Amino acid sequence: MALLTVVVPTFNEASNVALLISRLEHVLRDIDWDVIFVDDDSPDGTSRLARRFAQQKPHVHVIQRIGRQGLGSACIEGMLASSSPYVAVMDGDLQHDESILPQMLDKLRTEDLDIVVGSRNVAGGGMGEFEAHRQWLSDAGRKLSQLVCRCGVRDPMSGFFMLDRRFLDLVVRRLSGTGFKILVDLLASSPRSVRFAEVPYKFRQREHGESKLGSTVLIEYLCLIADKFLGDYVPFRFVLFAAAGLGGLALHLTVLGVLHLRHAVDFLPSQAIATLAAMTVNFLLNNWLTFQDRRLRGWSILKGLASFYLACSIGALTSLALAKFLYTSGIPWYLAGVLGTVVSSVWNYSVTSVFIWRRGRVGRVDSEPGDIPATQQTSEHPYD
Repeated sequence: MALLTVVVPTFNEASNVALLISRLEHVLRDIDWDVIFVDDDSPDGTSRLARRFAQQKPHVHVIQRIGRQGLGSACIEGMLASSSPYVAVMDGDLQHDESILPQMLDKLRTEDLDIVVGSRNVAGGGMGEFEAHRQWLSDAGRKLSQLVCRCGVRDPMSGFFMLDRRFLDLVVRRLSGTGFKILVDLLASSPRSVRFAEVPYKFRQREHGESKLGSTVLIEYLCLIADKFLGDYVPFRFVLFAAAGLGGLALHLTVLGVLHLRHAVDFLPSQAIATLAAMTVNFLLNNWLTFQDRRLRGWSILKGLASFYLACSIGALTSLALAKFLYTSGIPWYLAGVLGTVVSSVWNYSVTSVFIWRRGRVGRVDSEPGDIPATQQTSEHPYD
């Protein structure tokens, strides 16, 4: 059993795998260690290349995730797959300074700590050539994290840290696994004060590949913070589904009111049109937000929308029948519409969670071995 396992979540990092392994081998040469690449089925063949190294190097391991996405959940899966008493997490883009890993391990072992953070915000650390807007976002995220972390870590936004397995065992069932900021998730999930230290490092410029930061990162981070507030009381995915439902409900009532009151369209066809519009908006909002970790893309969106209509047809028919019954019984049109939509929404959530945004969707295929940059390929397959 290795003393230290380094978990590296990856997506399209084939250009960095060989160099990262080489650097880890250099700085950890006096330590019993291994590395686990947790790859979200990268189209560039990251998992294929890492597996080639694993076939030649017993300290290299690979988890290829199909139908599961997200940095936070990848880190959790990698940490749980290890049996080492100490586990480090670092990115696969070479921006984290691996040379401080021995110092982090020494602190963790000798100072009775739960976690040691590679920090850019303490003396000796730095943000490198971070653009101004990214520095602002990092500072804003750090301040927001204080609402849930309840500890004085100076760089809670860091993706570079090492923890004692006993601390992981303490918090793992409380983790959300949402978004990119797994350190915030860990710190906020602790039922007691976290014993921590920070080791400075300077954030490097990316050498190969492209940044994974996009417009959804902020949303995912806000979802993580909200989940830390609400997760003990209400499943946060249900909260998001309900929020998307409110958007659909607002559109439903608007369309129903305009057609039925303004244009004097009969109630039943007005309700049918309003229901279809609400279903479409609910699908798009849930695909973008509620099920972001299982998000449908490209042509899969149209297929998913068609499946959504089909799966929810029973709920829609029930909604129409109930709304018509209530309306003809003297219930106001808007209340009849709301009650019909509530029944449909309960059915929609149950069905779509299982049939539309289910786990284990397969839609991506790795590149062929020849597509991997020649400088990153190993010489021969060890079993040829």
